[in-house]
Amino acid sequence: MLNVIDHPLIRHKLTVMRDKNTGTKDFRENLDEIGGLMVYEITRDLPTKEIEIETPICKTKADTLAAPIVVAPILRAGLGMVSGILSIVPTAKVAHIGMYRDEETLEPHPYFEKYPHHMEESTVIIVDPMLATGGSSAAAIDMVKKQGATNIKLVCLVGAPEGVKLIEELHPDVDIYLAALDDHLNEKGYIVPGLGDAGDRIFGTK
Repeated sequence: MLNVIDHPLIRHKLTVMRDKNTGTKDFRENLDEIGGLMVYEITRDLPTKEIEIETPICKTKADTLAAPIVVAPILRAGLGMVSGILSIVPTAKVAHIGMYRDEETLEPHPYFEKYPHHMEESTVIIVDPMLATGGSSAAAIDMVKKQGATNIKLVCLVGAPEGVKLIEELHPDVDIYLAALDDHLNEKGYIVPGLGDAGDRIFGTK
C-alpha cells in the first residue's frame, strides 16, 4: 500500500532539496531531517509487547517493542537516510545492500550484501531516496525476503508512479512510504520534477 507522508515541515525541507542551488551540506542535512520526520509514520504499526517494570513509585505494566528493527539502505544513496532514522530508533540494526544501475538498460546489479541475524523476526525498513523505475527497490526486497524477512517497508523520499506500480505488482505485501509522489520518469529514467541524482548530491561527487 502506498503512503505519502504529507507534512508542512517535510514539504519545506523537500523544496530546499529540490533546488539545484542547494549545496551538499544543506542537501544532506535536510535529507537526514526528513528521514527523522518520516520515521514516526513508518513505525506507527510496529508490534509491541507488555512487560513489567518498576517506576520510582510502584510496579506497573508497560509496552515495549516486540520485534527487532533493521534499517537496510540501498547503497550508496540510501545511506543518506539512515542517521535520521537511527536518531529516533537508535536500537535498530543496519543491513547494507550494494547495487548499481546499468546506465543503458537501467537494470539493477547487486554487488554486496550484509545482514544482521534474525532477519525473519525483524521489521525491515529498506531505504533509498529515489523510487524511479522501481528495479533496484524490487531487487532489494527480493534479497531481504531470501533472508527470511516477511515484515518489510520500503521508504523513499521521492517516487514516480512507474516505480510505485512495479513494487505494488511484484511485492503487494510491502508498504511504500514516500515524502512526495512526483509526475513521471524522463527518457533517462530520472524522476520529474525530482531532485537530480541523490547519491551525487549527498556525497558531492558531481
